[in-house]
Amino acid sequence: MPKQSAGILLYRNKDNRFQIFLVHPGGPFFKNKDEGTWSIPKGEFLDDEDPLDAAKREFLEETGQAINGNFTNLAPVQLKSGKIIHAWAVEGDIDHETITSNLFEMEWPPKSGKMSAFPEVDRAAWFEPEIAKVKVNPAQTKLIEELEKLVLKDV
Repeated sequence: MPKQSAGILLYRNKDNRFQIFLVHPGGPFFKNKDEGTWSIPKGEFLDDEDPLDAAKREFLEETGQAINGNFTNLAPVQLKSGKIIHAWAVEGDIDHETITSNLFEMEWPPKSGKMSAFPEVDRAAWFEPEIAKVKVNPAQTKLIEELEKLVLKDV
């Protein structure tokens, strides 16, 4: 079975502007990358774990803030790697400048034998949908498009 991730697609309507919350992966590989690298807050979960509970846990781990609300299940998307992302949309607000992410360790520099810790998420931002679609990992664009159909259908 392919690996699975669960995540939250947070959105808001602020000053009559529809916006989507995305996070940028931390660590040295993504330091100078922007377009196509941002993501919804998400992470892997086990088969016996409730995917929505996992999505909420991952949101907390990657932003330092709990998420609540009326969650809407979105259609799963598959990455090029084969990983399947299950996502839920929820309306809410979060201060993107005050997020605090959990850390991960990796050998850095490569082949140095030294372990270094990096934040899983190094920054977050709110984007209008068209910009979010450029910033986000291409496979996750479908999540934004589905959200737009659900939320903006009456606008």
